[in-house]
Amino acid sequence: MSSITNARITNYSQTIWIARHANRLDFVNPDWFNTAERRYDPPLSDDGLVQASQLAQRLKQEKITAIFASPFLRTVQTANQVAEVLDLPINLESGLSEWLNPEWMSENPERMAIAELISLFPRIDPSYTSRVQAEYPETEATALGRSGETARKLAAEFKEEILLVGHGASVLGATLGLVGEMARTEVKASLCCLIKVVRQNPNWVLELNGDTSHLSEVEEIIRFN
Repeated sequence: MSSITNARITNYSQTIWIARHANRLDFVNPDWFNTAERRYDPPLSDDGLVQASQLAQRLKQEKITAIFASPFLRTVQTANQVAEVLDLPINLESGLSEWLNPEWMSENPERMAIAELISLFPRIDPSYTSRVQAEYPETEATALGRSGETARKLAAEFKEEILLVGHGASVLGATLGLVGEMARTEVKASLCCLIKVVRQNPNWVLELNGDTSHLSEVEEIIRFN
């Protein structure tokens, strides 16, 4: 192998952006849960829609080529704002789903049907198949492992700059799945935050950690549920 080829391999770089969904309606109005048709699948709140728009503007300057989002409504709404600005499709990835915690959810969470999501968000690519499936119920270790596996699989398959949109636990799991468990106490996963992980062969480096500088309003206490 030539020294030029070796240099190309050594210098190979790949960027994975990881974002958490914006603020959710039941965080703003807890009573919504009591009458909701799909109580574990809340939409974004009004201020959450603003946050998602601000995230989209932040990412407008980046060279993202593919967007992957959890199939929950709040993550799809967040991803859609970015997809509109970047003019990209959305790939629904079950592996980025919410932590299916039986202590939070008394049953497998009902979500909006994919066909209905596609009718509301035409940027969703109906041909995409999830690389990893989330299955209720999950322990914390299972949820983190599942989202970490998802991040690694997507990074291996899609070589260019990509964006993953998930939840508190799946953002944490996806990040740890790339940079390793040693960074667990460091990773910040607040609402609508942005994480940047860059591969500098053979390692992944956490270059941006839970950044919220693009938001006009941020949460003071990080909540996973």
